[in-house]
Amino acid sequence: MPVRGSLDDTSKRIIEQLQANGRRSYAEIGKAVGLSEAAVRQRVQRLTESSVMQVVAVTDPLQLGFHRQAMVGIRVSGDVRTVATELERIEAVDYLVLTAGSFDILAEVVCASDADLLELLNTRIRTLPGVLSSETFVYLELRKQSYDWGTA
Repeated sequence: MPVRGSLDDTSKRIIEQLQANGRRSYAEIGKAVGLSEAAVRQRVQRLTESSVMQVVAVTDPLQLGFHRQAMVGIRVSGDVRTVATELERIEAVDYLVLTAGSFDILAEVVCASDADLLELLNTRIRTLPGVLSSETFVYLELRKQSYDWGTA
């Protein structure tokens, strides 16, 4: 089964089944895509081992005690990948992308409080070598979060 950019239609349909309901059994998925339960299990294992997809529980940070989410735009001097590697090590960073435009990096962070966000910004992010400046966009309300965009 090819992976990374050239998935066959059956693998794409398996992914779409899991996006609709990540708890769907391999037997149910097999019926939907025309494979045996064992064949679906093998394909899902290969898709996860090759990092094409991951099956995770998506949580609501507010209900878990994390009352502050924010997106931090970061401007960098030098190799942006070096700063990104350091940001990857910070547990509060849950989403990290290198970008083109006003910011070199966007990092979504999840914190228990505003005080924790301030501590994170002042002692962990702004002090990293290569960080020129940052701008923080505090989330007031999450209106949409979707993981079911399907496959190309």
